[in-house]
Amino acid sequence: MKNTKLSLTIVAAFAVVVATLLVIDRSTGAPADAAPPVTGGTGATVRQDTHTLTTAADGKVTLVEFLDFECEACLAMYPTMERIRAEYDRRITFAVRYFPIPSHPNAELAARAVEAAAAQGQFEAMYQQMYETQTSWGHQQASQEETFVGFAEELGLDVEQFRADLNDPATAERVAADQADGIEFGVQGTPTLFLNGRMLPSMPSYEELTAAIDAALAA
Repeated sequence: MKNTKLSLTIVAAFAVVVATLLVIDRSTGAPADAAPPVTGGTGATVRQDTHTLTTAADGKVTLVEFLDFECEACLAMYPTMERIRAEYDRRITFAVRYFPIPSHPNAELAARAVEAAAAQGQFEAMYQQMYETQTSWGHQQASQEETFVGFAEELGLDVEQFRADLNDPATAERVAADQADGIEFGVQGTPTLFLNGRMLPSMPSYEELTAAIDAALAA
């Protein structure tokens, strides 16, 4: 019990740091320019435990999205990302990292729900479920935990295990670790995309994104 309380205290303290450092989420339309490659810090934009939705055997091109499941801009970007990963399946690695915005009341919970589903091998299904239902649960002050448990039931997950994983401090710490990396890499809002470690301009169009990917593949 003492360890659980300590872990929750650490996560809560981290959330305060995130809230302090985070500038804005891109659903407000704030512009962002291309940034230089990620340098310094503790490593690459993909970690050993990072979730991937498509993987290239050659590892030449990696596209990483820092996202918030409650972010309207991420929802707007979702169809483009689904199209990209279908068209570049096994030609690029497409990785997803959590970056819930503190001002979104259920964003961190949604990230934990996706991570809890991932523990049962259903990361992709819950990732898609969150976006496809965002308009029904997003931007509500009340906790959406029971809604997300309902999603787990629909996906055929072990619901008791899902609840346990959802509220496990280790799950919150996993989400917080992605946030910490995002802050280190200069992420200030969502969605933020990195192509081979280089931050792309905010909300690239399908044409802009495919042009950048094609150039990376041809390099």
